[in-house]
Amino acid sequence: MKAGTSAAGRTIVLADQTATEALGGEIAATLEQGSVVALKGDLGAGKTTLARAILHALGVKEAVPSPTFTLVQTYETPRLTVRHYDFYRIEHEAEIEELGLEEAIAEGSVLVEWPERAGDLLPGARLDVLLVIADGAREATLTGPADWLERLGKDGDVR
Repeated sequence: MKAGTSAAGRTIVLADQTATEALGGEIAATLEQGSVVALKGDLGAGKTTLARAILHALGVKEAVPSPTFTLVQTYETPRLTVRHYDFYRIEHEAEIEELGLEEAIAEGSVLVEWPERAGDLLPGARLDVLLVIADGAREATLTGPADWLERLGKDGDVR
């Protein structure tokens, strides 16, 4: 994490698709050039579902497939360019550098599935979203610099 930032976190219960779309919309509203959202969780936890909700909230009309095999998909939205990465099949950090991650962050915003495979290549001032299935519902634990969480609302209520 960059010097001068403090980490904060909260957990939101995503009881259904509507709640996931609402969280995606709130995250989308906070994105700006240089924003990085790291989507973590087991297979089937909802990383691509949340990424899809973020992209649709940004105005993407076309289908949003998982980039598992292409590794990256680029979307031109009315506000900014967003690149959606999936590092599941990445074995070495050097492969990520070849995908233009640094340039993508500089030029727009980035959504990253399986960010743990990126090692130290992701900036510390990012929003981490850990998705888990608990008691039949999805939970999203958001952590990152306090300013991210302030923009998203408090006490589990998505503004």
